[in-house]
Amino acid sequence: MIVTSTDTVEGRPVTQYLGMVAGEAILGVNMFRDLFSGIRDIVGGRAGGYQNALRDAREAAFADLQDAARALGADAVVGVDIDYEVLGKENGMLMVSINGTAVRLG
Repeated sequence: MIVTSTDTVEGRPVTQYLGMVAGEAILGVNMFRDLFSGIRDIVGGRAGGYQNALRDAREAAFADLQDAARALGADAVVGVDIDYEVLGKENGMLMVSINGTAVRLG
């Protein structure tokens, strides 16, 4: 399935708009990852645990988006927007939300 942030797919005209689709993923961030991330903040470097959690959440949200589009009979999702949010009382949850328009292409 083609998934793109653009409104069109070059060389493939949109023949039918099927509606908005979305995919969401919310992941908890554990205290050990927080601890090691804090140490990284002090000594410098990348917070690998957070990067992996973010990647996992994004991949899960994209999979949900594509499943929703397939259920409508789409062969592409255009105009995709990705949002990231931190949720929870003490920022213990990470949410990735992806939205787009399911379409059929010519």
